[in-house]
Amino acid sequence: MKRYDLIVIGAGPAGLSAAIEAGQQGLKVIVFDENAKPGGQLFKQIHKFFGSKEHKAKIRGFRIGEELLKAAAEAGVEVVLNAVVIGLYLEKEITVRMDEKVYHYKADTIIIATGATENMIAFEGWTLPGVIGAGAAQTMMNLHGVMPGQRIFMLGSGNVGLVVSYQLLQAGCEVAAICDAAPRIGGYGVHAAKVARYGVPFYTRHSIIKAEGTDRVTGVTIGEVGPNWKFVPGTEKHFDVDTICLAVGLSPMSQLAQMAGCAMEDNPKKAGLVPTIDEYGETSVPGIFAAGDVSGIEEASAAMIEGRIAGAAAAYRLGYITLESLEEKTAAMKKALSSLRRGMFAPENRGKRIEKTEEGCDISINLLEKGYVAADEITRYPGVTAKKGIHPVVECTQNIPCNPCQDVCPKQCIKIGEDITALPRVEEFVECTGCGLCVAACPGQAIFLVNSGETPGSAYVTLPYEFLPIPKAGDKGYACDRSGHAVCETEVVTVKSISAYDKTNLVTIKVPVELADAARAYRREVKA
Repeated sequence: MKRYDLIVIGAGPAGLSAAIEAGQQGLKVIVFDENAKPGGQLFKQIHKFFGSKEHKAKIRGFRIGEELLKAAAEAGVEVVLNAVVIGLYLEKEITVRMDEKVYHYKADTIIIATGATENMIAFEGWTLPGVIGAGAAQTMMNLHGVMPGQRIFMLGSGNVGLVVSYQLLQAGCEVAAICDAAPRIGGYGVHAAKVARYGVPFYTRHSIIKAEGTDRVTGVTIGEVGPNWKFVPGTEKHFDVDTICLAVGLSPMSQLAQMAGCAMEDNPKKAGLVPTIDEYGETSVPGIFAAGDVSGIEEASAAMIEGRIAGAAAAYRLGYITLESLEEKTAAMKKALSSLRRGMFAPENRGKRIEKTEEGCDISINLLEKGYVAADEITRYPGVTAKKGIHPVVECTQNIPCNPCQDVCPKQCIKIGEDITALPRVEEFVECTGCGLCVAACPGQAIFLVNSGETPGSAYVTLPYEFLPIPKAGDKGYACDRSGHAVCETEVVTVKSISAYDKTNLVTIKVPVELADAARAYRREVKA
């Protein structure tokens, strides 16, 4: 039986972060993961993270994964893959299945970072080939370069459903629609908005009645869900699709914590059955910690911080650092974690009906139900101004923890302040240089540059663009509004692609001046 100072179960963002922190303090650390590749969900996440510098904001998930793997190697962490931990016992002993054999390991401390599993729901035809989890679709596209289908229907409007829908569009798939039984879209409004402006319709208060087909999915029928959660007769809608993606939530994979005898709680705000933990992630069993989604579903940014805190706490428990050092080391981490748990999407706000932003702005009902802010609603937000000349327009309308736009602006045209959940505001008397760093840095693709004073009768709108092929100056196409409808034909004036933008291209299009506040997407072609 091999012994270690620390065994980490799970090589995702929480597990790797925990292992790195502990390894840097001198602990002998081993990490087991059941997958063939380390990094958990990070290597499927091609989008940019929200938060601040401390949360690795505006860095794409797979790049964060690469950084963690490098840091783990430098810290002397041993990572074992294709290793399924099948038992965790009170004396901090584990059994691991590898190559059809079972091995025993023992450690002085254990960190459980097993993450979460996708939820599924049953409906008529749900076992047909072509019904897949959104995470599976993301794996196919972003890890293996395989399109899950040609025409996709997405069930679920949380962040997973929204992000994967956008990535399906990037992969060249058509997303027929997104539906959700809830009365409001569940994920970030900026995620919904970037899908809506490419023509994807939303159906809230709807769910799947049946998947159609005999040996594979050929269509889907949805219906409106009534107040008693039963389908309303006569509201059926049909879509011809070859794939149905399910993004109906995640559940913590807490079975090992239960097996070890950790005290558990069924907590809806944490998405299910989780171990009870203290401020350092330690469970009721001394020396066994939990970090990441296994202790409550949150974003990967939070999981990494939780992992680092648990890793430091394990080092303290084994005498590698003092209590004073632990408290000093984790103070900034706890502050960073607390900032992620604020705003409209904070865990304590799950299920609440929020009507106004922290600044007192009315929440856009159109955004919550249709995925985009209506034209008569957008001007109520502090990031939308009518400045002359070139200036940023920040269509960020919900209190989410994010501030890269403030950090990257060399002239500080955009201000958020110390509270990273505050709505960005555009400073009236600060001149914009038009560098476009804010457009490229925004994880929600909610910033645009508008210049309506250069050519009489015309305006130039600079948009974030993350599709292939990349347009060229002179290309013809259509300018689309926030709902995805074409408002006019347009021509690409310039395309800027530099390393500082990290694959977010800035496409500038020319539109009539009266459409400067409407044009928010460029598309080569649109449906009739």
